[in-house]
Amino acid sequence: MSFGFTDKVLTCRDCGTQFVFTAGEQQFYADKGFTNEPSRCPTCRQAARARRGGRGDAPSYRSREPRESRQDRPMYPAICSDCGRETMVPFLPRQDRPVYCSDCFRARRQVSSGY
Repeated sequence: MSFGFTDKVLTCRDCGTQFVFTAGEQQFYADKGFTNEPSRCPTCRQAARARRGGRGDAPSYRSREPRESRQDRPMYPAICSDCGRETMVPFLPRQDRPVYCSDCFRARRQVSSGY
């Protein structure tokens, strides 16, 4: 039920097209405690979500900064705490924390998630 809500026509901040913010969507926003109306049409919202990596519609704390790609990240040498192989990791290793190569990390994650 959409008590007190009526469909609204809004204008997308990205492409300028008009879209309908339905009474049902307004009820959903109210139920979730959202106070702002959507500022993008569904197409631009989906494109923005894809640019952020698919993490919902909430803005990232880094959303205003250009994201560095994985290839551009600095990599640091480390020794895997499980198998002892040399590996490269995208963070500066600390002595008080274990570091794993990608194979050992993947294996540990699969065991902890039950797969």
